[in-house]
Amino acid sequence: MTPAAPVTVADAVAALEAAYPPALAHDWDAVGLAVGDPTAPVRRVLVAVDPLPAVIEEAVDGDVDLLVTHHPLLLRGVHAVATTAPKGSAIHRLIRAGTALFTAHTNADAADPGVSDALAAALGVTVERPLAPEGDGTVGIGRIGTLAAPETLEAFAQRVADALPATAWGVRAGGDPTRTVSRVAVSGGAGDSMLHLARAAGVDVYVTADLRHHPATDHLAEPGAPALVDVAHWASEHPWCGQAADVLARAAPGLEITVSTTRTDAWTVGQPSGAVNA
Repeated sequence: MTPAAPVTVADAVAALEAAYPPALAHDWDAVGLAVGDPTAPVRRVLVAVDPLPAVIEEAVDGDVDLLVTHHPLLLRGVHAVATTAPKGSAIHRLIRAGTALFTAHTNADAADPGVSDALAAALGVTVERPLAPEGDGTVGIGRIGTLAAPETLEAFAQRVADALPATAWGVRAGGDPTRTVSRVAVSGGAGDSMLHLARAAGVDVYVTADLRHHPATDHLAEPGAPALVDVAHWASEHPWCGQAADVLARAAPGLEITVSTTRTDAWTVGQPSGAVNA
């Protein structure tokens, strides 16, 4: 009996690009295979949000052949890859270990299912359509959907906190805590550029990351505007890791696939603030 051919980096890339077509990526993005030999065999895969040093060390220590991340390592122009620079050091570490690096970024944001579908599923939201549809309307950034039953904003914020990995930032909500929410918009990653779309969609609450003070306060001042739930960027995209792992598991059942639990959120300390009497 002829043994099955080993899964290669090219095989894994093909499965991931079928799920997250590169054509969906924004023109400024850098997606696809960034480091590695397409013909190299793959036995172990690690999926993470960020290709930061701690994640790369996790991959190397685990004898991982392919590291799959959401955020690119080389998003902006790089003029040298010396080990004296963080990105150069990362590239050398991956090459020396024989670990390939693949990225699906804005193409994974827009794909169906994609990053926001994974976030919606984690929150118990049944998806109806994209928040910012593209092309034929089946793909696009963000998602709109409904909860199984209405609940207060305060209860929903707790739902979000319970569903996502813990961060120092935690979860913040803006709006009347007693407001009833049923229809929900979500967008993994930084989403305040789509506040107007959440208002136009008539949802009760919008969940995203990296909300800034002025856009958020201006939004909440609009009559009937959705409440806001703001989470850490990394936490909002972490559910996608499980989705990407499932893509690979279906394409190549023999792979050993692990979702990284290394917290790569930028913020490491969170302290409650208190009023100071003048």
